[in-house]
Amino acid sequence: MLELTLDRVRFPDGSEGELEMIRHPGAAAVLPLFRTDEYAGGTGSMVVLLRQYRYAAGGVIWEVPAGKLGPGESPETCARRELEEEAGLRAAELRCLTAIYTTPGFTDERIHLFLALGLEPGETAHGPSEFIEVVELPLGEALEKVRSGEITDAKTICTLLYASSFEAWEGQAGL
Repeated sequence: MLELTLDRVRFPDGSEGELEMIRHPGAAAVLPLFRTDEYAGGTGSMVVLLRQYRYAAGGVIWEVPAGKLGPGESPETCARRELEEEAGLRAAELRCLTAIYTTPGFTDERIHLFLALGLEPGETAHGPSEFIEVVELPLGEALEKVRSGEITDAKTICTLLYASSFEAWEGQAGL
């Protein structure tokens, strides 16, 4: 549940004022990745993204599986749940990448970003307001969609760039 508050705050210069704040329980997002040796074609690393209808964005956008934390739910548990519900996948390994604030000018929402490896089929469970197409594509193609502006969702951009930059650089993910 989201909560809108009007907070009385003291600013760094000592002055005071009121700021609207949307309180958010937090979320988790996950990039499902098939390494080159795990993918049937052996053509390079493949990722799974969603093409999902988002009313606020005015149509369909590219996203990584993600969702809001349930009461008392850990970010890892949420990431595993959303991975299966939205993409129909389970992960043998879930690697924590980082956490980001989405829009700290008016909300305390923080999204925990994960990389999912060792993928196997699971069961999707899309809600009645979720219109989702699950798409497998080469990691390089997903990165090109970021570069061209076709992928505009912040959590998806952050997750793709973080995984491709830092995980590949460290040689840990076999990207």
